[in-house]
Amino acid sequence: MTPDTRPDRWEAVALSRSLRARPMQVIWNGKPVVLFRGEDGVARALQDRCPHRQAPLSGGKVVGQAIECPYHGWQFRGDGTLATLPCHVGDLPRYAVPAHAVKETAGLLFLARGEPQKSPYISVLDGPDTIAMRLENRVRSTVLDVAENILDATHTHFTHKGLLRGLSAKRYRVNVTVTAGGDWVEAIYEGEPKQEGLVSKLLEGERSKGVARFLAPGIAELEFWGNNRLNLATTFHLRQETAETVHGLAILSGPRQGGLGYLKAALLRPFFKVALGQDQRILHAAKDNAALFDDPQPLIGPLDILRLPISQILKGERPAMAGQSLHQVMEL
Repeated sequence: MTPDTRPDRWEAVALSRSLRARPMQVIWNGKPVVLFRGEDGVARALQDRCPHRQAPLSGGKVVGQAIECPYHGWQFRGDGTLATLPCHVGDLPRYAVPAHAVKETAGLLFLARGEPQKSPYISVLDGPDTIAMRLENRVRSTVLDVAENILDATHTHFTHKGLLRGLSAKRYRVNVTVTAGGDWVEAIYEGEPKQEGLVSKLLEGERSKGVARFLAPGIAELEFWGNNRLNLATTFHLRQETAETVHGLAILSGPRQGGLGYLKAALLRPFFKVALGQDQRILHAAKDNAALFDDPQPLIGPLDILRLPISQILKGERPAMAGQSLHQVMEL
């Protein structure tokens, strides 16, 4: 596998609630990593391979602040150093397992190759006055295709017909402004007072603008603004788990608004799951169908305004349009 030469950043790999008493394996940068909590509750991360006979440490158990290999009982601390070697008499050898930096915040577990100076990015809408729901899903696709799908406004009339858009035949002429920086790109949509879908009819008031954003290393984010505040944000932390599978951690967040925010969250959660399922089905169908043809490269149409810069960011490149603005009109 080609070494990852992208700048070092925190990458979300699991929900905090998924890591309990037993160790857990995640695939990160193409290799297995074991996550475990010591008895102090702190999360640690090691390469998921005992150096003795290559057994996966994730099949073992936590003992104190260390993880025990299921094969011969070797124990390794959170920094990867050998803690116990059963049956051995004398000083411990200086054996070790590669360790990874791990951070736990806002209900997510993050890994990094080194120790990035910046804190992990959670969501544009985060803090004590925010209500957040977290979901996990997997889809057979690529990060590029999943991110573009999340941020693409035009597919909602069809893939999510009636749910997000398409409840009526009404279309609005929308002005779109696309800007980019060294490791981000965003599109701002203005002119659509409200999406013509069931979710908007039930839960959303008038809209002033919508924002679709992609951030390195793999964050796709949508913002829905009212007249004077951000009403809703959906943030997807995406990573290519295997060559075939994208792992996504989704955060759906909105203002607390007293008890009203909790009510909206309870109503929105099932709709959000339905939308995720609709996207999953069409992405699976597209991937399977593309595999039947000799040239599976997709056509980039005039409305696919984010695909090229997202592709460049995922390669660790600066988007070609960075520092510029693109203006376009769509009917949504």
